[in-house]
Amino acid sequence: MSTFPLRAATRRTAFAATAALAAVLAVAGPAAAHAEVNASDPRALAQNVTLTFTSEAESDTAGIAKLQIVLPEGITPDAVSLKEAPAGWKLTPSQGGYTVGGKALATGTDAVHSITVKQLPDAKSLVFKTIETYGDGKVDRWIELPSGGEEPENPAPVLALKPAAPGATASSAAPTPSPTPTPPKAAAAPSGKTAETAEKDDAADNGVAIAVVAAVAVIAAGFTVWWFRRRPGTDSA
Repeated sequence: MSTFPLRAATRRTAFAATAALAAVLAVAGPAAAHAEVNASDPRALAQNVTLTFTSEAESDTAGIAKLQIVLPEGITPDAVSLKEAPAGWKLTPSQGGYTVGGKALATGTDAVHSITVKQLPDAKSLVFKTIETYGDGKVDRWIELPSGGEEPENPAPVLALKPAAPGATASSAAPTPSPTPTPPKAAAAPSGKTAETAEKDDAADNGVAIAVVAAVAVIAAGFTVWWFRRRPGTDSA
């Protein structure tokens, strides 16, 4: 029996397997994450968790100089602190997130930084939309979410969370005490008088006013009696 047909079939099988592998890689290539996030403890309500972000460099002309991260609901900028970053990079809180950056990295160098989060929210997944800015001003926006079952062209980093540990609860920060109401200030005493002297003067003034009213009332009563006695027909014979 000739071995030629067997060899030909083997070659065809190998070619078909190679073509299939190439097709799989071609399909998987565009879906690969260009910005991703990992957690030291990926559980809902986990505390003091380290999140590590990796942003792949995709420019042939400049390095990454700045990353803008949009925090998901349940994580506020004041609950985040920088743990590790490229040399010289600093974290600056912003409305709804933070910016981390500094001197541009070498061209082709991925930007990796870590933050510490006080507590993760009670959720199934967290989305961290990321904007990369290069030293030459180029901007890459990894902010898209899957829609209709299709992988977006610029996917945002997504962290899948496991269920919370038994007994885990959301920690609540102590409420900021309300400022103590300031009592209204007393009217200032006239110049040269203390508050006590002013109070005594007010009491004296009130006493004089009462005495005047009483005197007027007595005079009025006397006049009324005199007038009735002077009416015609009321005089004694």
